[in-house]
Amino acid sequence: MKRLAILGSTGSIGENALKVARAQKDRVRVSLLAAGRNVKRLIEQANEFRPDVAVIADPALLPDLRAGVPDGCEACAGACALCDAVAETPLDVVLVAIVGTGGFLPTLEAIRRGLTIALASKEVLVMAGRLVMTEAKRRHARILPVDSEHSAIFQCMEGRGRGEIAELVLTASGGPFRKKTLAEMDEMTWNQALNHPTWSMGPKVTVDSATLMNKALELIEARWLFDFPPEKLRVLIHPQSIVHSMIRFQDGSMLAQMSVPDMRFPIQYALTWPAHVEGGLEPLDLTAVGPLSFETPDETRFPSLGFAREALRIGGTAPAVLNAANEVAFARFRKGEIRFTDIWRVVERTLESQPRRDDDTLDAILSADADAREFAERLTLNH
Repeated sequence: MKRLAILGSTGSIGENALKVARAQKDRVRVSLLAAGRNVKRLIEQANEFRPDVAVIADPALLPDLRAGVPDGCEACAGACALCDAVAETPLDVVLVAIVGTGGFLPTLEAIRRGLTIALASKEVLVMAGRLVMTEAKRRHARILPVDSEHSAIFQCMEGRGRGEIAELVLTASGGPFRKKTLAEMDEMTWNQALNHPTWSMGPKVTVDSATLMNKALELIEARWLFDFPPEKLRVLIHPQSIVHSMIRFQDGSMLAQMSVPDMRFPIQYALTWPAHVEGGLEPLDLTAVGPLSFETPDETRFPSLGFAREALRIGGTAPAVLNAANEVAFARFRKGEIRFTDIWRVVERTLESQPRRDDDTLDAILSADADAREFAERLTLNH
């Protein structure tokens, strides 16, 4: 029985993780739940799963949480309380599914305990890949990927010698604007950006998919998660979202992992690893899927991948700057302050403007993150 923490339990990944926990109740016990502001849903989850601890990010909601959780469940609030809960609650696996950078410090706490981290928050490795992976190795903490693409590569690589592998190939759906021109994308609205053709995800990941920034962040994440150099990482557009990623061997042959587009597959594998177990998930019927197609990303219309490669080339705190700028740009687009295509402009200008810091210590990363956010918030764009 694995004792599980779900950080971000009311979001898309968190809700899917709870579906997996229901299906795997003989293998998984939910011991800690943490959410942002959706206290009503967190209370419902706590009453169903009866964890040891429930944490709400907003301290103003703590009275409501305390009044609603069942006996035996400790209620607490705030970022420090979340880190304390991760540090002190009896746990085996911590699923990190907090949107943005909020999962960074709790992940470090889990690593310090030598726990298994099921990582869905790609920003953790984008911000501090070298630091996180070095600390995980030192503490004998295992990091299992929950992103469908990284989970696919992880599964394809299992039992393989690194020297056999020539290239890691991440697939991308292309998002809702795959065939739009730049002029057309300039007019795209928030609701149109959320209309993903194949996946049901939270708003941040969905908008990142529309800009291809999601794949840019995954490129950086893959560099650290698998310790492969950027030149051995490739992205292909695969609109059907059936092949979740591939590896190419030195002899030119390839191995792919496939399933219907359902996040419960990679979540379940991270929670039941190293076993593939039955969980009531829909099997893939290749006769019903139809043709599978692949194409090279158009980096003129979708420059995010170029930004990621540049951030990796610069190194140091540049990936943290990239991530911070994108989070701010996403928030400004959501509020209607900037256009969809301005997301790229904010990221590019911020990445160009920030000083290049080779130091990727925790203090340097957090400082670069704060400086980049301030610049991106104040940036005025002229059309």
